Amino acid sequence: MLEPLWLQAAVGGVLGLLIGSFLNVVIHRLPQMMERQWAEQCAELHGQPAPEQAALNLVTPRSRCPHCGHAIAWYENIPVLSWLALRGRCSQCHARIGARYPLVELATGALFAWCAWRWGITPTAAAWCFFAAVLVALTLIDWDTTLLPDDLTLPLLWAGLMAAALGWTGVPLAQSLWGAVAGYLSLWAVYWAFKLATGKEGMGYGDFKLFAALGAWFGWPALVPIILMASVIGALIGIAMKMTRSLREGGVVPFGPFLALAGLTAMIFGPASILRAIGL
Repeated sequence: MLEPLWLQAAVGGVLGLLIGSFLNVVIHRLPQMMERQWAEQCAELHGQPAPEQAALNLVTPRSRCPHCGHAIAWYENIPVLSWLALRGRCSQCHARIGARYPLVELATGALFAWCAWRWGITPTAAAWCFFAAVLVALTLIDWDTTLLPDDLTLPLLWAGLMAAALGWTGVPLAQSLWGAVAGYLSLWAVYWAFKLATGKEGMGYGDFKLFAALGAWFGWPALVPIILMASVIGALIGIAMKMTRSLREGGVVPFGPFLALAGLTAMIFGPASILRAIGL
């Protein structure tokens, strides 16, 4: 094991910066890949040939400037540093590159560094780094598209159960299993109660799966503090957006990002600390 502890955190932080760069690709491309898959399924159901499209996955094609198509060289893709060196602009057409790219890398790096500081370079730290990385991706995908892909929520759920079985989360397997069950069924019940009362859908099935995954990672006793924290975060952000008139058309604000942020809060401070913070 690396010593001292700050060196382990530094290693975790550097790895997090690299993973954060990859998460930017996931956040951008995964919804597009889902749309292509839906288009192919629709064409198949109608007995039509699938539309011809260039290959698109998380590896192919190489990252390019969306404005001019310039292929990004390796030295232009170094986390944070390249964005700073390029002053946030494409090296060819000088179109602006959003600040969200380095912010995702920095946030992931900070979360990985914290995990390494808390648990050292261990399987436990690796498990929680995976947890944090998936939640970062889910937060921004849901914020952008109101989608919570099964390709992320279901592996997160199964990983939580496996981590509990291996003793990496400190949560008994029984609590993890019932946490997943209770997490899914609780929001499922809220969904149907709201739909029967109003005729509208208040959330999507992805929220059920995400809450089930959080239950698997923290156990059923943590579900109440997590949902309370998600509600508090959602209320604060919703009020701020309303005051700044930045609500999207229709006033729709996805709940998944708030669940994900509550999960990260629970990872860092612990579910019990959340209850103390809100006076319960």
